[in-house]
Amino acid sequence: MKKIYMTIAAGLLSTTLSAQGFWEAVPYLGAFPVTDNTPATDWTDSWANFDPENTVYPATTSTVSTDITSNTTWSGVILIQNKVFVKNNATLTIQPGTIIRGDLATQGTLIITRGAKIIAEGTAANPIVFTSNEDPGNRAEGDWGGVVILGKARNNQPGGIANIEGLTVSTDTEFGGSDDADNSGSLKYVRIEFPGIPLQPNKEINGLTFGSVGSGTQVDYVQVSFSGDDSFEWFGGTVNCKHLIAYRGLDDDFDTDFGYRGNVQFGLIVRDPNLSDAAGDSNSFESDNDATGSAALPRTKAVFSNITIVGPKYDGNTVLPVGEKFEKAFRIRRNSSISIYNSLVTGWEKGLSLEGNEDNYLAVGADSTTRFSHKTVYANFANATVTVTATPVFYSTMFGTQLNDSLTTIAQINWVDMFPGLGSKPDARLAASSTVATGADYPVDVFTAFVGLEEMAVINDLILYPNPTASNATLMISSLENSSVNIAIYNQMGQLVSTANADLNTGKNNVELSTNDLPAGIYTVSVSNSNSVVTRRLIIQK
Repeated sequence: MKKIYMTIAAGLLSTTLSAQGFWEAVPYLGAFPVTDNTPATDWTDSWANFDPENTVYPATTSTVSTDITSNTTWSGVILIQNKVFVKNNATLTIQPGTIIRGDLATQGTLIITRGAKIIAEGTAANPIVFTSNEDPGNRAEGDWGGVVILGKARNNQPGGIANIEGLTVSTDTEFGGSDDADNSGSLKYVRIEFPGIPLQPNKEINGLTFGSVGSGTQVDYVQVSFSGDDSFEWFGGTVNCKHLIAYRGLDDDFDTDFGYRGNVQFGLIVRDPNLSDAAGDSNSFESDNDATGSAALPRTKAVFSNITIVGPKYDGNTVLPVGEKFEKAFRIRRNSSISIYNSLVTGWEKGLSLEGNEDNYLAVGADSTTRFSHKTVYANFANATVTVTATPVFYSTMFGTQLNDSLTTIAQINWVDMFPGLGSKPDARLAASSTVATGADYPVDVFTAFVGLEEMAVINDLILYPNPTASNATLMISSLENSSVNIAIYNQMGQLVSTANADLNTGKNNVELSTNDLPAGIYTVSVSNSNSVVTRRLIIQK
């Protein structure tokens, strides 16, 4: 037997299986792992707020009401009045713990123009908060404008330059260009509460709006609550985002348009049955290539994975009010080619709606690949509502044992406490007995620059035993040829905890893993070469 002494990663350094360092290969469906009964497995802990209506914020200490044209730093408690543009290639830096209160009367709004930057990096203990200036109990969606970030990445509008909706057209409202790696700054541990004021009739802006924002921009741990329009909307661009919360918004939670091609992993969506858009229909996801449904390039082709979605029907026992405008968990139309993977969906009246030419959604190609076919669970939907539009035969290709699942129930998902009542913090982690604690799938033809979880050509079989184990474990690897592989172990949060290399001989190889020093829990063991990865689940019991 070959003994491999795993190197324990100091401080549980976060890693991924992506050449670009974005996608995390986690075994579970949805946004959260199996609970370990500590905050470590709940990424909403400390910084998120599920009762902003009644939160007492301190009085403002300063006011900003004019444009920012040079490098500026904010701290303390700030009242923002009017539409404030950060322009002239200036950088606005916001210190951890800063509170920005938007003014209702003057439609306070923050707009980061092309070439300018925002550096808003809070911490879990001291998040940055954009919120209403109204008093507790009197706050509502649309109390102020929101945050708009405009960049120089590509979109599919004529000439490649467009103006963001809801604002008076000027050079300051333009977005687009040719630099997909454009950097508009960073948002980390940021809350945006009660945005989405109608700046013009039926022209609300969103909680957080991205206009052609490039992949050089960092977005991680952002919550939008009580938005008067969409919670998050992407118009073109390539920005990647992680750990997003859309909470009790009015219109759509995630809206993608104009050729958005970024990646989003780990998202929590919770809706309010009494908040829907009277002017239209409210969906969880809405996606268009453009307003006319053209085939203009670049195609809207974002990839979302590990999203937990709870619609307005909540756990299924909530009766929606008369006149509500709720529609679908996924409304994909107008030549959009976005893909959704490894997600959990419940609480909507209707599930998946792929509208338009069916061929567009089944094609595989550089600019027309839509995938709703891998490892997303639709729980507690009534018969014939889990899928809408198109033909039953068309949708039947998207459901099956290796594809989407409409048979798993809420009880089988077994969230720790997903439905505590609006205004209380949900616990969207999974119980140990959850049927969706494993099974995530990341096919390489959709997850660009991602080392896919598919069988390696050189490996004929891979067995991990004993499993569960109380000390060390053994990998029995049957290899078709002499080869070298990397063996890595990831915890429930997708963090690398140990790694080693092994040289395999043709035939069976027994490789002992030194796991005795790892704490009890559920782990993913991956065996990889330069092309792909094979993974197995490992349970360590002490």
